[in-house]
Parts: sequence; structure tokens; C-alpha cells
Amino acid sequence: MTDDAGPIAEAHSEMYADLAAVGPYGPGFGHALITMVEPHPGHEYAYNRWYEDDHFIAGAMAMPWMYAGRRFVATRELQLLRYPEKSAVAQPVTAGCYISVYWITAGRYADHMRWTVGINKRLNRDARVYHDRTHVFTAFQDHAVTVYRDGAAGPRDFHALDHPYAGLVVEVIDAESAGQREELLEWLRARHLPKRLASGSSAAMVTVFRPTPLPLDRMSYVKQVEGTDTRLTLLWFLQRDPREVWEEHFAGLGEEIAAAGLGRAELVAPFIPTVPGTDTYVDQLR
Repeated sequence: MTDDAGPIAEAHSEMYADLAAVGPYGPGFGHALITMVEPHPGHEYAYNRWYEDDHFIAGAMAMPWMYAGRRFVATRELQLLRYPEKSAVAQPVTAGCYISVYWITAGRYADHMRWTVGINKRLNRDARVYHDRTHVFTAFQDHAVTVYRDGAAGPRDFHALDHPYAGLVVEVIDAESAGQREELLEWLRARHLPKRLASGSSAAMVTVFRPTPLPLDRMSYVKQVEGTDTRLTLLWFLQRDPREVWEEHFAGLGEEIAAAGLGRAELVAPFIPTVPGTDTYVDQLR
């Protein structure tokens, strides 16, 4: 075994040079991982440290083609702003106090998925997976469109997880049918989102995604994605704390979606960024 270690290691190392020479590697993003998780009661601090100190890196950012990531948190005060009360996404609607968002290079979804399934199996085998948590809403998603408040000025969507935005609002909308989802997407792109952003919104941009099914060999503790042919996920990137602008800009989103007759808002949920390397806000989750 000792004699083979050198050649095997060298062969593995050479594979990285070969892989770097082929395939897309542009700056734009084509896909996202959006994962909203609820640590079990009594495990809030331990979960936070495990995720930041280990999993955020080994289970996400160290992977090929996942080039940006950021964590957000919903304190109890923020959780209580969520709606609708009867949500198809979170039961109860306050479940899921942490959310992590990651960007994946366009054209590299399949490559990344092969790696992520493999690394998570390895992490699980090595007892580096924290099991006292529930995946409330975890899905890989294909980028559909981004709508900007200020046109060409300001950060682009691929900068959104690096720019110091003050808040995030996650909106999940279910259309009545797969055919209606494309009509909903066009209404959002051409009418609803430009109007919302033009009215003095604190949101600098909204990114819109279509969820994709998780692979069959995913980890058993992550449930299969629902609504892959009817659902849209919107991320509103805010320049102000969502609590300061909630009533004016976000409390009525669900009513506007319903009035358009194109779907139902199943989750509208505000978050603020975590402070990496600290346990800030952990004592405010319950």
C-alpha cells in the first residue's frame, strides 16, 4: 500500500489539471443551492458552530463550481413576520431559522452534483454531519431571471452573496400548473418586480429560480424537492434591515400575487446576515 500511495496520489492530482482545462468557467451564475434549516431545540449553538466551522466549508465552499455562499438568520422577531400562516413550504411557518444560499457556475450543475453527493456521503461516513436539525426547504435551483432596481448601476447578481446587503427576503410562489408557471414568471419579470423595485424599494435586485429535483442518491435526511414544475423561488436582496421596511414593501406581496390570479405565495420570510465566526443572534431564535 505504501508503494502505491505515491503514484495514486499523483494520478489524482493530475486529474485536477485535466478538469480545469475543459468546460464552462464564466463569471455568471446559472444555479443556486438554497437550504433553510431548523436546528432542534437545545442544539442551536452546537449546530451554528458545526455549520460555520466545518460544513459551510467542507460541505459547500470547498466544492468545485460553488463559488459564492452566505448564511442568513431569522430571529424570533423576524420569524413572526412570515406568512402565510398555512404554508406549503414551512410547517409551522416559523420553522427554518437559518438559510444558506450558494451560487453555482453556469453549465456546471451536473458536475457539481456528482461531487456534492460524493462528499456528503464521505462526511456522513466520517461522522461530520450534524443530525439534530430538520431540512425545511432545501433545493438546488436553476436561475430564471434577475430584475434590478437601478439598471446597470450597482452590483450584479453574481456579486449578491459577496456584497454586504443588510437583509434577504425569501418568497416562494406556487403556480396552479406547470403551464401557468411560465406565465407567472413573465408577469414577475415584466410587470410585478419592476413596479415593486421602482417604488422606492430597499431591494436592489430580485433573483428568480426554478427548483430542480434532488438526485436519487441524495442523503436520506433531505426530503425530495416539491413543486419542481410549478414553483418559483425569489430572493430579494435588501439594503436595509427588513424589519424597517416590512409593512411598506413586503407585507402585501401575497395579496398582489393572489390578485394576479397566477399563483399563491406559500412563503414570504425575512432574514438578516449572520456574523461569521460568532454566535450572534443564536440567543434570539426562540
